[in-house]
Amino acid sequence: MATDRLSLVFGALADPTRRAILVRLADGEATVAELAAPFSVSQPAISRHLKVLENAGLVSRTRRATARLSRLEAEPLRDVTTWLARYQQFWDQSYERLDDLLGALRASQENNDPEGKPQ
Repeated sequence: MATDRLSLVFGALADPTRRAILVRLADGEATVAELAAPFSVSQPAISRHLKVLENAGLVSRTRRATARLSRLEAEPLRDVTTWLARYQQFWDQSYERLDDLLGALRASQENNDPEGKPQ
């Protein structure tokens, strides 16, 4: 069963350790040992996380001498941002409607006396 790229990216981002790895890789390339250092998990566990990130296209891995380096590939995050943008528009419109409603309620209160009777 083929899985679309967006689903792979969201699946990879679902794990907090993988998100933390991406944050670290935004600062530059790193080895598995460097990526594993802040976590209380083994290097093989970090390697498994890297494999998930690599399958989603978020990380590429290269060899430099004896070190295997991981690098952030941010392009798939652009796809996620584009997909999420439509929901940003939804929330912006919802907040605008709420602002309009609150403005109407304030105006209504200003037109009433303290007992709630129209002036």
